Amino acid sequence: MSSHAAPAAEVDVERARTLARAALRNLEAHRQRIDDLNVYPVPDGDTGTNLVLTVRSVVEAAEASTATSTPALAAELSRAALLGARGNSGVIFSQIVRGFADALTDGPVPAVDDLRRAFREASDAAYRAVRKPVEGTMLTVARELAEAAEQADGDVSAAELFRDVVRRGDEAVARTPDQLEVLRAAGVVDAGGAGLVEIVRGVALAVAGEPLPDAPTAAAPLGLEAIHQELSRFRYCTGYVVEGDGLDRDGLEDALERLGDSLLVVGDSSAIKVHVHTDDPGAAISRATAMGVIGRVEIADMHAQTFEREGRLLGSPGAAITTAKSGLVVVCQGEGNRRLFRDLGATTVVEGGQTMNPSAAELVEAIDATPADEVLVLPNNPNVVATAEQAAGLASRPARVVPSRSVQAGFAAMVPFVATNSAGENEAAMLGVLASIGTGEVTVASRDAELDGIAIREGEYLGLVDDAAVAAGTDLADVALAVVTRVLAGERAWLGILTGEPAPDLEGILAAVELEHPDVDVEVHEGGQPHYPLLLVAE
Repeated sequence: MSSHAAPAAEVDVERARTLARAALRNLEAHRQRIDDLNVYPVPDGDTGTNLVLTVRSVVEAAEASTATSTPALAAELSRAALLGARGNSGVIFSQIVRGFADALTDGPVPAVDDLRRAFREASDAAYRAVRKPVEGTMLTVARELAEAAEQADGDVSAAELFRDVVRRGDEAVARTPDQLEVLRAAGVVDAGGAGLVEIVRGVALAVAGEPLPDAPTAAAPLGLEAIHQELSRFRYCTGYVVEGDGLDRDGLEDALERLGDSLLVVGDSSAIKVHVHTDDPGAAISRATAMGVIGRVEIADMHAQTFEREGRLLGSPGAAITTAKSGLVVVCQGEGNRRLFRDLGATTVVEGGQTMNPSAAELVEAIDATPADEVLVLPNNPNVVATAEQAAGLASRPARVVPSRSVQAGFAAMVPFVATNSAGENEAAMLGVLASIGTGEVTVASRDAELDGIAIREGEYLGLVDDAAVAAGTDLADVALAVVTRVLAGERAWLGILTGEPAPDLEGILAAVELEHPDVDVEVHEGGQPHYPLLLVAE
């Protein structure tokens, strides 16, 4: 008799991708409505946006996953939700994802009993994440979703279970003003709860094979009680991730509790996500610096966000109080690139790139929502420059386009940006950088071709410098070094490298660069962009 354990059942990753995309698509259709509803815990008007960004992190992880079992996929998606969580609602949702995913047993498709247990574990995880749970919020809605799943008939299908859960979720959201005074006084339902239901509704529609929204859903106008809200006691919404070994989550939570409110510290001994409203973001971050590596730092001025929300809802986006002379809207693809641009001072990062260009309407919305006297736009793609210029002309806030033609060029141009300088000063400095740099990239040829006198075979690496082919071959290091040599021409002393998804092994390449160019400073970041294993820029 064999004592070997049965092999793990293979998970249907493509099915998981379909459901994640559906959740995101439905949530995006309701994002503006949920932003407008946002009055609790502070009226900063970003709950819908934060949930979209958090769910987008889950979708990106699902798209990139090579998991072969449910536990492996669950771990990937849980970690993506944790590291990508934005704002109070996003952090709580990351724990909902974690509880739900951890409850699923191995198999290609979850059984109905697994789903019942998953909804309960999701609710319990969300409540555990908050030291002082408040009813009438996202927590209440998560609990009622779990109750609906547990109370559904024993022989229902997955589609019927999700239908019952969504119906109960709608009822729970409608009751939130009866449970929380600030919602009742404002005449709105809880934004986080509403967002959670739209996420689950998207999954339910996909499970039932029903169509998803094609366009944003129109929101009902809000009364003045919902628009004019008191400012938060604290000014800065601060979030970050700390990664390391043996992290003390409880100790960090205790240290941060005295600095502000809306505190959430979630994760495990290797990665912790922090969210806190405080007047001292530096102190909140420094509490964790001795524990491990700090990343994904996000600091938002909630007072400015509140004024922006009020101005938008009153139909006067430009009337909001601004807090900087220059704001910056950046277009790029890749989770790492988005994080990098935010860390360098970008106010808003809009998804877009070689295969997915944003619309003028998206850029107008981003420009108008930027709390600054004037806005600069980095299109980071030649196909986006004209759209950005059109958006700058249509926006209600003054805007200028700095015509960066690649993500790596935009990365270099960010270095001299200072929000307290005027837009004209920043534009001049950034244009100066763009005029002095050399840019290159390594991609993979999609077909046989001859370009700039170089024969290229399908599947080979192709090196480009300033849009001209310079090398091709099967060895990434050889092609990359040819590109590096060209972009460093002219006594350039700094080389920036953005790695794609999946990130290539750079050990040999970096050693060769050190050997051939010992005086060059090299800076490497995980960009996560598709189609381009390496993006390079030199100055």
